[in-house]
Amino acid sequence: MIKGMTGFGQARLSAGKVKALIEVKSVNHRYLDINYFLPVGFGSAENMVRQIIQQNMHRGRVTVSMKITQKEEVKAILNKDVVRMHLKNVNKLKKEFGIKGALPLQDLVQLPGVLEVREILIDPDALKPALEKSLKRALDDLISMRRSEGRSLAADISGQLKRMLLQVKKIQKKAKSILGEKKKKLNEEEFRSAQKSSDVNEEITRLLHYIDEIAPLLKSQAAVGKKIDFIAQEMQRETNTIGSKLQDKIVSNAVIALKSKIEKIREQAQNIE
Repeated sequence: MIKGMTGFGQARLSAGKVKALIEVKSVNHRYLDINYFLPVGFGSAENMVRQIIQQNMHRGRVTVSMKITQKEEVKAILNKDVVRMHLKNVNKLKKEFGIKGALPLQDLVQLPGVLEVREILIDPDALKPALEKSLKRALDDLISMRRSEGRSLAADISGQLKRMLLQVKKIQKKAKSILGEKKKKLNEEEFRSAQKSSDVNEEITRLLHYIDEIAPLLKSQAAVGKKIDFIAQEMQRETNTIGSKLQDKIVSNAVIALKSKIEKIREQAQNIE
């Protein structure tokens, strides 16, 4: 079954003390356009993300975002050499100026350089396996939405094709009636000329062929949106020719109805992968 191009999926990533939220969303686009919003330092993961998306989608503007929700924020490092230096200086001062008493621990740790607080940086390479699994889970949700949209699109286009067939039958019936009337009124040579200028069998045959060609595409697993749009353009061309060849109110109304349904098919084709 065909797929649409609108979808959303998310999954949570958990690896050690690091937790993150992965979100993937897609909207209509003529081609596959991938945008990334990854944490600083995760640029090296873009290639992996792109390959996974390309394996699962062919059209649509896709946005992948990753937000770190929890990590080991800081690490405190005790600089023993700095402690020794401060204690040595304190002992010198005590001896030189006759100061008594010990240096409290809480005062010692507040001296410059005794405790160094460092931010713990996340290693993107270490998170890649977890990121890959989470991304695939998010994509599964997104693709499920795209399939659901595809079923709705297929049902709508299928209905348009059935209604087109009814209009084609009206045209066929009226075309036959018009030729029958002309045959009664015109001589043989005039009739042949009139028949040649108003014969729409070729256009109707192609139009029916295009209708038959679109129907199986609606069950395809491949990306067929562009192909359906192209076929619909050809349908429009044949319908215009029919309208120009047969100047009749019933035919004109049927042609207008056909054009309306073809335009709806083209609109829906813009939503199909």
